[in-house]
Amino acid sequence: MLKSRIIPCLDVNEGRVVKGVKFQNLRDAGDPVELSFHYQDQGADELVLLDVTATRQERIAMLETIERVRQRLSIPLTVGGGIGSIEDAGRLLNAGADKVSINSAAVRNPDLIAAMSARFGAQCTVVAIDAKKQGEIFQVLTRSGTTAEAIDAVAWAARAESLGAGEILLTSFDRDGTRSGYDLPMLSAVTDACSLPVIASGGADSVAHMVEAFQHGAHAVLAASIFHDANMTVGEVKQQLTAAGIQVRNEW
Repeated sequence: MLKSRIIPCLDVNEGRVVKGVKFQNLRDAGDPVELSFHYQDQGADELVLLDVTATRQERIAMLETIERVRQRLSIPLTVGGGIGSIEDAGRLLNAGADKVSINSAAVRNPDLIAAMSARFGAQCTVVAIDAKKQGEIFQVLTRSGTTAEAIDAVAWAARAESLGAGEILLTSFDRDGTRSGYDLPMLSAVTDACSLPVIASGGADSVAHMVEAFQHGAHAVLAASIFHDANMTVGEVKQQLTAAGIQVRNEW
């Protein structure tokens, strides 16, 4: 059985880590390089770095920032933001990313998932799904949550798997930054619909929330606010998860 992963998330805007609520009202949270090493020292299993304005500004995620982070980082790094082609994905991997996360481009051109998987491997191909509850479905959002698509997130996750994705990064727009817990119904629906590892994102405020996410099928949990605000360290989270019966990597 795969052990559960704890993944701090660095949302980056103009070279700085930021955090908001429902993708809005961003506040400064620090330097991405310093925070990357800080979380690695705390025992993070992986890091996710997302350039949150790259798609809307029609540019690729900042390669210089990725290169600076990679210089001393030894844990896996997933990078997303502004990827529009397989060449863009290659540039991120060459800059030091281990995995590339695609969202808006995958919705516009689902064949990009298959192309990335064939060229770089499924293990490098992460499909990020941002979604909100809309009537009876969880509606896919693109362009940093500003565009609602006529796509059901559950069906989209299953299709991404069929196209060759290796992992799903599932973020609840409704819960993002609210610290009210992960969207468990959405998480359960997606993990039931596909067999890929799913990273739960959006809403974490406590270890209890993370336990719930793992109990509802998550293979990893993403968190930002509780780490950026120094409410808990990654090591403390792992200790409490272990005490709650969740098997984590590199117990602290």
